[in-house]
Amino acid sequence: MHDNDRSILAIAMTGHGMVHAFEMSIPVFLTYWMAAFDVGTGTMGTIVAVGYALFGIGALPGGIAADVYGSKRLVMTCLIGMGLAFLLLGFGGIVGLTVALLLWGAAASLYHPSGLRLISTGIEERGSAFAFHGMAGNLGITLGPLVAVLLLLVLPWRAVAAAFAIPAILAAIAVAFVDVDETAAAAGADGTSTDGGEAADSDHGGPETGDPGTGDPPSVREVLADTRLLFAGAFVLVFAIVILQGFFYRGILTFLPEVLSDSAVLEPVVILDREVAPARYVYVALLCVGMGGQYLGGTLSDRYPPEQVAIGAFLLLAVLSLAFVPAAAFGVAALVGVSLLIGFVLFGEQPLMQAVVAEYTGSGDRGLAYGYMYLGTFGIGSLGAAVSGAVLAYTTQQALFVVLALVPTAAAVASAALYRRGRG
Repeated sequence: MHDNDRSILAIAMTGHGMVHAFEMSIPVFLTYWMAAFDVGTGTMGTIVAVGYALFGIGALPGGIAADVYGSKRLVMTCLIGMGLAFLLLGFGGIVGLTVALLLWGAAASLYHPSGLRLISTGIEERGSAFAFHGMAGNLGITLGPLVAVLLLLVLPWRAVAAAFAIPAILAAIAVAFVDVDETAAAAGADGTSTDGGEAADSDHGGPETGDPGTGDPPSVREVLADTRLLFAGAFVLVFAIVILQGFFYRGILTFLPEVLSDSAVLEPVVILDREVAPARYVYVALLCVGMGGQYLGGTLSDRYPPEQVAIGAFLLLAVLSLAFVPAAAFGVAALVGVSLLIGFVLFGEQPLMQAVVAEYTGSGDRGLAYGYMYLGTFGIGSLGAAVSGAVLAYTTQQALFVVLALVPTAAAVASAALYRRGRG
């Protein structure tokens, strides 16, 4: 990678890590907010859910904005918005908290379409870049709640929220002084699409013109026209795959801590007069090994067609899902091993799908494409949490993992169809 690549990757990794650090720190604050504002889990859960919903729903307008105004500006806006939101958390009571979380969700939603657009149009070795980008996200997922827990031991929650805001705002200022060519990899790369036809670019400019964005906000009619053009090709299959990806992601990660805690081989133990819950550490370890998966997935997508590699990744996830409950019968080593493999493969397929989106779209509408990707992943895909909760409530853990195994199986079939259509 040359200097421009490294600068772009630094911006993207910083933004990605911070988005997920903020995202995963919110659950840590929940008990403090319920005590401070005297509300129950139902009310607080609804407030937080609305903020998280905007995180997914806002990705689509965020992608459109990235195509218009450029990716770097959107990353800066995301960081500043998240920082201001956490500064506002402690003001205005429960109403102020609600408004602040809505602001956080709207700001955070800008990141994924703009950050991924920045990588895909600015860096030629985008598979490796997606890998490092994903690893930064996993680092944020791990460190965000850890830092929040440690700071809350010595500081009131309002001070901790303000402490989170400081690095985000400072990072936004630093990004403003980094000069990058957002379109360095786009020139000459959009002559044809993967499936042999013309690239699905719109007619209103874009990265191939040499500018970060078009600078001209599209009308609703233009957005609809670009959407129809996008979905007229292979992207309709890509969109189906990312919905299945998000469904499995939310479905398995939301309740995995509870499932692990219920396992007889991971019962709490007492060490130095303190009760330690091994299940929590297994879950954190699962998130950590995901960084290795991100690196491998990104590296493979540079060497092989990413949709072809995704077929194997999704099938492996299906097998691991079916093996999860039986593994507990073989002892702690087997259960921990399967859990870590799930984390490795689950996060490893993410850079693969990010590369697939770049392969099957033109750079002029890349932000729009990634907006749809994360609408599918974090928006529609979030239904996985509700379905998993319902299955657990009315059936068994074995039934849950059988249901979950069907999802990556379907994604593997769709990936095979995409590969045949695009490269067969």
